[in-house]
This record gives sequence, structure tokens and C-alpha cells, in this order.
Amino acid sequence: MTHVGKILVVAIMAFSLIFLGTSTVVFMTSKNWKQETEKQKTEVGKVKKSLTEAQAQVDAAKKELADAQSQAATATKQLNDRIRGLEDQNKRDLEQITDVREKLTKAQESAKSALEEAGAKREETALLRTQKSAVEKQANEFKLRQADLTDRIRELERILETATRNNTDLRERVAKFTTLLQKNGLPTDISQIKGVESPPAVQGQIKRVDASNRKVEMTIGSDDGLVVGHELNLFRLSPKPEFLGKIQIVAVDPDQAVGKVIGNTYQGKKIKEGDIVSSTINPRF
Repeated sequence: MTHVGKILVVAIMAFSLIFLGTSTVVFMTSKNWKQETEKQKTEVGKVKKSLTEAQAQVDAAKKELADAQSQAATATKQLNDRIRGLEDQNKRDLEQITDVREKLTKAQESAKSALEEAGAKREETALLRTQKSAVEKQANEFKLRQADLTDRIRELERILETATRNNTDLRERVAKFTTLLQKNGLPTDISQIKGVESPPAVQGQIKRVDASNRKVEMTIGSDDGLVVGHELNLFRLSPKPEFLGKIQIVAVDPDQAVGKVIGNTYQGKKIKEGDIVSSTINPRF
């Protein structure tokens, strides 16, 4: 029997007692009250017995109700504890959800930034590919030019090799010509040699003659344009004009020069101080 059923039984018994009492009063007023009293006593005994049983049932129900209340209180406490636990868990879950949302927002922002960066990198990659294509094209052109330059270098190397051989040959020839010039007392300076090719218009006098009559000193020098190697004509004016021979310059100072006789003097004549040297007077034979 449930708690509600037991409570209803007790209520019915109470109403039954009230009805019985009311019926007894009514009956006693209209019947033989003794008989009725005995009868009512019997009924009352039954009712008391039923009441006792009902009271026992009520007590049992109360005990069960108390136990149920205790269990309900325990269950309520457990439920409250569970609710508090769930609330705490819910709070933690909300905090975790909030944290996850924040992280998700940050992740979305990061993903957006990553997408933008990826887009920029794609554009940069496309640009680099274009540049790469241009560089490869230029590299191919450079390779072609390199091949041309390689051929040109080989040709220049052959030319250089030929020029080196020619240079070596020319150096050997120059060394031989230099030795030959030195043996003949001629200058090795190219500027002096060029000067020898075109001696200036000069005229001077002999101021000293060596004992061998082969070398002379004269009154004109480099200030007059003379260089080593120049050749001058040698004359005598008195007692009559006559040609004596040729002089080659072997040493030059600013105001004087030293020359040597080329070959022999005309008719073996001796050179004297005061004789004339000139590049403008030519001999007549």
C-alpha cells in the first residue's frame, strides 16, 4: 500500500467514526437505546479494532513516511549535491566554452591572417615564377652569349698566342737591333732615333779636337735640337771653302756636343778649331 492510500484509509476511518457517532445519536433517540447501545458497543469494538488496525497501519505508514522522508531528504541532499556539482561542472564547462570560444576567435583570426598571408605568398609565388621565367630566359640568352664569348675567347686566345709569339720574336729582334745600335754607337731611345731621322737646321763651330783627329767638341747642343745620332757636315771656310767630311753626334749637353768622324776626312785633312759643322750646308764635289 502506498503512503497516499494509507492516508486515505485513515481519513475514511475518521469519517466512518464521525458517521457512526452521528448514527448512534440518531438511533438512540428513536430505538431502544440499550439494545442499540450493545449493538453500538459491538460496532464500536469492531470500529475500535479497525481503528486500532488502521492506527497501526497509520503508524506503519508514518514510519514508512518518515523513512521515505528521510530517504527523500537524503536523496534531496544527494540531488542538491549533484545539482551543485553539476552547477560547478556547468560553470567550469561555461568557462571552458568561453575559453574555447576565445581560442576559436583567435584561431579564426589566425586562420584569416594565415589565409591573407597565403594569398600574399601565392601572389609572391606567381611573381617569383614570372621572374624565374624571365631569369631563365635571360639565362638562356646568357648561355648563348656565353657560347659566343667562349668562341670569341678561343679566337682571342689563338690571336694572343700568335701575338705572344710575334711579341717574343719582336723582343728578340729589338734586342738584336739594340745590340747592333750600341755596337755602332747609336742611341737606343726611339725619340732620339726619330730625331736622327730629321736633324734640325743648325750651324756651329769646332772648339776642340782630340789627338787622334777622330772626335771633336762643338759649340751647339741639345738646346739647338741635337740628339745622339745626328749627322752634320764638316766645312772649313778659310783660306778657301772646302768640305772635310761628316760628323755623327755621340754625346749631347745643352750648350755643346761631342761628335766622331764618320769614315775618314776628305783627303785625310786634319780638323782644326774654328771649323764649321752644319746641317744646312751640303757639300759640292
